Amino acid sequence: MGAFPGQEAGVELATIYEISKILSSSLDLNKTAREVLGVLSSHLKMRRGMVSLVQPNGDLHVVEATGMSAEAAQRGRFRKGEGITGKILQTGVPMVVPDVAKEPLFLNRTGSRSLGEGRVVSFVGVPIKLGRETIGVLSVDREVDGAPMNFEGDVRFLAMIANLIGQTARLHQNVAAEREELMQRQHRLQKELQGKYRLDNVIGRSKRMQEVFAEVHQAAPGKSTVLLRGESGTGKEVIARSIHYLSPRKDAPFIKVNCAALSETLLESELFGHEKGSFTGATQERKGRFEMAHGGTLFLDELGEISPAFQTKLLRVLQEREFERVGGNKSIKVDVRLIAATNRNLEEDVAKGVFRADLYYRINVVSIFLPPLRERREDIPLLIEYFLDKFNQENERKLAISPEALEVMLKCNWPGNVRELENCVERTATMTRTGTIQDVDLPCQQNKCFSQVLQHYGQAQQVIPISPISPTATTAPTVAMPDISSGASSEPEAADDPSYMTERERLVWAMEQCGWVQAKAARLLNLTPRQIGYALLKYNVEVKRL
Repeated sequence: MGAFPGQEAGVELATIYEISKILSSSLDLNKTAREVLGVLSSHLKMRRGMVSLVQPNGDLHVVEATGMSAEAAQRGRFRKGEGITGKILQTGVPMVVPDVAKEPLFLNRTGSRSLGEGRVVSFVGVPIKLGRETIGVLSVDREVDGAPMNFEGDVRFLAMIANLIGQTARLHQNVAAEREELMQRQHRLQKELQGKYRLDNVIGRSKRMQEVFAEVHQAAPGKSTVLLRGESGTGKEVIARSIHYLSPRKDAPFIKVNCAALSETLLESELFGHEKGSFTGATQERKGRFEMAHGGTLFLDELGEISPAFQTKLLRVLQEREFERVGGNKSIKVDVRLIAATNRNLEEDVAKGVFRADLYYRINVVSIFLPPLRERREDIPLLIEYFLDKFNQENERKLAISPEALEVMLKCNWPGNVRELENCVERTATMTRTGTIQDVDLPCQQNKCFSQVLQHYGQAQQVIPISPISPTATTAPTVAMPDISSGASSEPEAADDPSYMTERERLVWAMEQCGWVQAKAARLLNLTPRQIGYALLKYNVEVKRL
């Protein structure tokens, strides 16, 4: 052996065996490279070693090194063709420098070699290849002890180690490519799954809305009548359109009728049409909405508002899928899918006799309940962003919303649901003078939002006992405060008992206890500043300035 004096061939074989085990033990290339250099340093006569790899920008960086500090290794960066290491990367062939102090191309970029100490330091570098492409350089420094050196053995041995590193790099590259492909496939499947349970015109990532989307996709391909239930403003019409466009009838008409907007006579004519001369003003024959929706979908909104007499007429159409126009005697058959919507409690109306039970069973085939906005608050930021973008496009503005304003809107009860949220965003954006909507710009923070009053209008006032104030009390008493915006009022259950007060009396009492500071009074009554503002306006309480 001429490569490493004093070392036998068995040492080299043992070193290669140890290095092969290291390279196959982990997929962390930096970690294995560091351990490989450690084995070379301990088993062979080597002063320092470096593993340099090509980075995405094309430069060569020292990724692991032994015999030098981390700071020195950080300085080991070379461009292709720069210095000896850069030349190896450029040419792809090994290079040997018998004495680095005498080689002008040797840059000593790391600064880890003390070339002025009188010691002769040789440099051996071999390319790390991936096929025919050079992806890095394995290099070592050895001290020359004065005896003639034959570097052929050094080059041959290091080339074997570099070949093992290259094979490991190929394995890592394949694993990384497979992992990337797997992640892309997973991402694609997630997008497909998300697309399966989403609707183009409906915003919602909450669990409740995902359940609605799944039900819509399940019900859309069939012919069954769909009943959409939910509070006003939850988006029943948008869901109805989605069902239509996801169904085989998507190319046929989608006709909608608001049953609450028409009287019984007009609704009959609107739905079934009329013959010429059937009533005053009927100057020509007119098709009804059922005929117009033939082959498609008819959406009857606010179905719970129709009269009992018209319910009977509608029931026959739903059962037989045929009808006569007003003033006519010819039966007309239609192929129409019905989607109905209501915000009423139909079960309660059936029990009261307001809504026909047989019609209820006829339309209540597939029921989809739309949750109110307060039960899917995680969708509020998405909706606000959508409505604000819509406002900006329509009005050529670039408004944004502050985190504080968003926080206030997240806490709102939104009795009007998505419709109220849209109106609130548009109203606030219109009246905002700066480029960002702040919390103080919101109507509720200016006591100009009365949705809470409307929500609880007509509810009976609850009279809640409160603890009398002790003259020596040091803390405020705990008050169980009902909704102070209730519209009704009642006398105290015991007029002589100071433990009972009316709403107005409790409000004045709280304001007096807090020095007429609304924020403090709100905390005392466990209300929000907005609610205390509503109450002061409602009961016409003049705020004293102390």
